[in-house]
Amino acid sequence: METAELAGRIQGVAYLSGDFLLRSGVTTHEYFDKYRFEADPVLLDAIAEAMVPLVPAGTEVLAGLELGGIPVVTALGRRTGLPCAFVRKEAKTYGTRRLAEGAEVAGRRVLVIEDVVTSGGQIILSTKELRALGADVREALCVINREQGGPEALAAADIRLLSLLTATDLRGTPA
Repeated sequence: METAELAGRIQGVAYLSGDFLLRSGVTTHEYFDKYRFEADPVLLDAIAEAMVPLVPAGTEVLAGLELGGIPVVTALGRRTGLPCAFVRKEAKTYGTRRLAEGAEVAGRRVLVIEDVVTSGGQIILSTKELRALGADVREALCVINREQGGPEALAAADIRLLSLLTATDLRGTPA
């Protein structure tokens, strides 16, 4: 599927207008409801297929961030054959008590997967914790870059942001 067609499909199901408060604390008049594209298995599969070429060579583990990155990382893992880790916002106090469940990250090249990036705050926090566990994290890959400072904030934390689409790609795209 062509990028423009994919952008149109995502815009058609996920683009909302109104007043929305983002995790970053910013209020916006446009919102990309990730759950709407993540809940559509056909669209999510097309998104994962389009993301495959963006996975850097040498990546050993895909690490999806809780909650929105989990469906994306699972679909992308099915397409690439790479093992997945599911990264919690904080380790549970019971069970395995692990921050990253699934694939082992220590000593491996890990690509962080996120759905929508605004400020990059959660990627920065999770990457710091993954690196403390011994992961080699150099990049993060997202479905939508809202173009509101995320790439710059991530670069300051030595993380390069790769994105399938930007807010500009989606803005005004016919559904």
